Amino acid sequence: MRARTALATSALMVGAVLTTNLAILALGITFDYPGVLRKPAAEMVATFLERPATLGTWFTLLAVSAALLAPVAWLIGRLSSRPAMRWAVRLGVAAACVQVVGLARWPLSMPGLAQGYASATDPAAQAAALQRIESLDYVLGTLVGETLGYVLTAAWVVLVLRALGRAFAGSGFMLLGIVAAALISTGVLTPLDVPGAAAANLLGYVLWSVWMITFAVVLAKNASAARMPMARG
Repeated sequence: MRARTALATSALMVGAVLTTNLAILALGITFDYPGVLRKPAAEMVATFLERPATLGTWFTLLAVSAALLAPVAWLIGRLSSRPAMRWAVRLGVAAACVQVVGLARWPLSMPGLAQGYASATDPAAQAAALQRIESLDYVLGTLVGETLGYVLTAAWVVLVLRALGRAFAGSGFMLLGIVAAALISTGVLTPLDVPGAAAANLLGYVLWSVWMITFAVVLAKNASAARMPMARG
């Protein structure tokens, strides 16, 4: 990887992390996200309808930040020619795609569905509208965006670390990434209401953010020092 590409990759990683955390912070304040996802659908819809345009904007920003993982994974793939990195690129791009699909339902589908529920004039119509919302939330949210997103993101981190090895940034960097990946993967237990799973998943993403920023700093330093080693094998 050339120094200019390394610096661009570093900037993209930092931008993705900052944008993700900004969007999640804003959604946490305005929508109680992600806690609102565990509330009854009717309550979630009512909260969404209080400020659909604002929430749609923040979810769009979050989807954009998730999409940035695809070019990040592709660029990081240039650091190693090992088979693990080739798989890491594929899984990183896949992780970005499933998260975008899951998040895009909020600005694209939820406004119309929520308005249809709110404007329904009889209980049967309301129940049908709510069922459509719950189905969309389960399929695109829980199964695709969350479960697949957690698994693919965690696998991407592990494969990147395996491909780069300790020589890239030391044992501490590897340990941070492994712990972050392990905690992120606990998110698959959240729909089962396993105690502590949601908190562990949240901590995993906090550590993942730290790992990404650390990764970006290492890339920038190596680029500045004109030494960008490539792991081969």
